[in-house]
Amino acid sequence: MPHPRDLSVSAVQYDLPSDRIAQHPPADRGSSRLLVYREGALEDRSFAELPDLVPPDALLVVNDTRVVNARLHFHKDTGARIEVFCLEPANGGPVEQAFQRTGEVEWRCALGNAKRWKQGPLGQLFRSAQGDVQLFADRLPDDGGGPRVRFTWLPGGLTFAEVLARAGKVPLPPYMHRAAEVEDHDRYQTVFARSEGSVAAPTAGLHFTPVLLEALKDRGVRQAHVTLHVGAGTFQPVHAETMAGHAMHRERILVSREVVQLMHDSVGRRPIVVTGTTTMRTLESLYWHGARVLRGSDPEEMQVHQWEPYDFPLADLPGVRESLGAMLRWMDDRELDQVTGSTALLIAPGYRVRLADALITNFHQPGSTLLLLVAACVGEDWRRIYDHALARGYRFLSYGDASLLWVRRP
Repeated sequence: MPHPRDLSVSAVQYDLPSDRIAQHPPADRGSSRLLVYREGALEDRSFAELPDLVPPDALLVVNDTRVVNARLHFHKDTGARIEVFCLEPANGGPVEQAFQRTGEVEWRCALGNAKRWKQGPLGQLFRSAQGDVQLFADRLPDDGGGPRVRFTWLPGGLTFAEVLARAGKVPLPPYMHRAAEVEDHDRYQTVFARSEGSVAAPTAGLHFTPVLLEALKDRGVRQAHVTLHVGAGTFQPVHAETMAGHAMHRERILVSREVVQLMHDSVGRRPIVVTGTTTMRTLESLYWHGARVLRGSDPEEMQVHQWEPYDFPLADLPGVRESLGAMLRWMDDRELDQVTGSTALLIAPGYRVRLADALITNFHQPGSTLLLLVAACVGEDWRRIYDHALARGYRFLSYGDASLLWVRRP
């Protein structure tokens, strides 16, 4: 397997005109266009036609994470506006637990206009339809890991998730160049979102509607939910000359035992259609955790590293069902009804996709790790796919159109 440490991000560069970046969602959810790629052929369809494009016996896997209002705006007495964008718990613990804390939390944050906030607390009364909250923010001393902020609030019985729901704004991606509007509260959230923890949407899922999901079910398509809480690192550009100098962001995963069993039973027996790069990273990470368990590892929780697939001894690589079987036994030994952990897995050209037969995904930024994942699925045809999308007027990035990419096998 070629090692992506030596891969230059220039391998996935292309010219994306700014007017092709969708600034708003389509008028109706589910009305996006869909570019279908299969065995080298391209076809222009609509997302509403998905039930006719997916085999009736397929398994559709989606990410049910829910986006939180992670962007906060404070105003100092001087009139300066300070933006505080919550990224992850400062102690590195599970994000879902941090959102349920009451009274006080510490978070790693990205700061806007940081030079105007050297020290001292910020405080502001936020009013909303859910109720008012008085929120205070203290900037903590720099420990080398990025800005830390301690939040306290009144009423103190509110969870931090409830505080952000009242005080925060929808964290639209930086390339939208606009403030969040009323429509974003609904449209930057999938219809199946339920597990709070993301600061960015799993955007491939934004195209689904309840009617479309029901139509897929009526066709016999089974549906499974996994959770990967999307971090702001998903937008982190690759500045290094090669991937060896790029540290992949780590994201939190939760998958029920029932879904692991369903994946185990489906591999090789029914097509698996994966919704989004986050879902693919989740499923592939399950494989590598099981592979490590088969080699004698006995971790307390799942942890998959950036280079794990590429450094794994080839002679020890298990089959997919074998690996997922080991995962199930590992869970049973611990009486776990869900696997939790995190992944920093990098999927790039040279990687062999194991659990997905097809990927539903939007069109991604040039030179991004998300585009590297697409290139791992379809090889050099990614250029032809993107050239076609640009030539035919598809909309790009989070609120843009979608593609259905059938994975090319060696």
